[in-house]
Amino acid sequence: MAKFRYVALDAKGRETQDVVDAENEAKAVALIRSRGLFPTTIAEVGARRPTATTKAAAPAAARKGRGLQTEIRLPRFLAEFMQGRVKTKQLMVYTRQLATLVNAGLPLLRGLHILQRQEKHPGFRAAINGMAEAVESGSTFAEAAAQYPRIFSTFFVNMVRAGEASGALDTVLTRLAEFMEKSQRIRNKVKSAMVYPIVVLVMAVTILTVMMVFVIPKFREIFEDLLGNEPLPALTQAVINASMLVAHHGGYVLAALVALTIVVRLLARTKTGRRVLDAAKLRAPIFGELIRKSSIANFTRTLGTLLTGGVPILTALNIVRDITGNAVLARAVQQVHDSVKEGETMVTPLEASGVFPDMVISMIQVGEETGALPDMLMKIAETYDNEVDSAVEALTSIIEPILIIMLALIVGTIVIAMFLPMVRIIGKIA
Repeated sequence: MAKFRYVALDAKGRETQDVVDAENEAKAVALIRSRGLFPTTIAEVGARRPTATTKAAAPAAARKGRGLQTEIRLPRFLAEFMQGRVKTKQLMVYTRQLATLVNAGLPLLRGLHILQRQEKHPGFRAAINGMAEAVESGSTFAEAAAQYPRIFSTFFVNMVRAGEASGALDTVLTRLAEFMEKSQRIRNKVKSAMVYPIVVLVMAVTILTVMMVFVIPKFREIFEDLLGNEPLPALTQAVINASMLVAHHGGYVLAALVALTIVVRLLARTKTGRRVLDAAKLRAPIFGELIRKSSIANFTRTLGTLLTGGVPILTALNIVRDITGNAVLARAVQQVHDSVKEGETMVTPLEASGVFPDMVISMIQVGEETGALPDMLMKIAETYDNEVDSAVEALTSIIEPILIIMLALIVGTIVIAMFLPMVRIIGKIA
């Protein structure tokens, strides 16, 4: 018997540490799970071994002890970086296919080998092969996936761990695939809605730059030749001054914009700066409401999916906090976590955050009171998914005419500014 020291989470998300006696690491993990715990790290006492959630499985030949072999490997993070990042769509297809294979009755290990053979992405294929070796050596699928944090998020790993503990891995994988499909669909809609406005904006900036740098200076020379020292109309002089600023000091203007961008990015890396910027995003005109609805949909869908999959609520709240992508919302989730940990409800910190509408808070309250919180969260997510769709369509219909009108006003102002001195010149000639 060997002794294994472990760190694990209980059903309420509390961390516990202890030592168990077992013949090997796989049996130690099984013993810990039989106590209703979710092991996060495990190592044999007195041995230099990787943790159970991050260990790399040895090749089959090495496990059988066939001779002394030396293998030079790059660090995993460097190898994954060189092989390229796995796209969300690839992970989504992989999850859906694995769920189908497991649901059809195939053993997990065989399913991994099938998907590994058909995967074309070299980095992802190597990761699947590594996970298959880890599962074959006694690790769980969640522990094997945790070896590749650049591919499988904490959300994915915890969902799989809960599915394995409850014996419903195929159901959890299906829910994961559906979650990724919905999230990807929302992101694609937002991106597609922004393509046309961005194209129009780029064209507008290009046209204005050409006019300011090449066209207006020619008019200024004509006006100086024909009008001499006679003062120009105020509008014409303002446009010419702006043209001279762009033509002669455009590099400084561009450098100032780059510097401003760098400063904003540096501020976003600090806690206070990121909180201020994220709060400004939520209050931004036109886009603020869309960002708010999308964040609420993502929060409720993620939390509902985790709870439905059997993940303890405190663990689920920690995962949602880390992947929310908005500091204001993450702070609200942390307050909810602290409230639930103290035995209180989610409603009070949600109300205090000022992020969530009354309808969302009321539905969460009803879900807590009736014991149907996961179902209520999924209903909220569906409602806000539809609202995001409507907001994207409305945003598209609003931005297009606004950009066209703005471009017309700017170009029209320049044309009028150049035409006013021409009227004075024509009057002199007449």
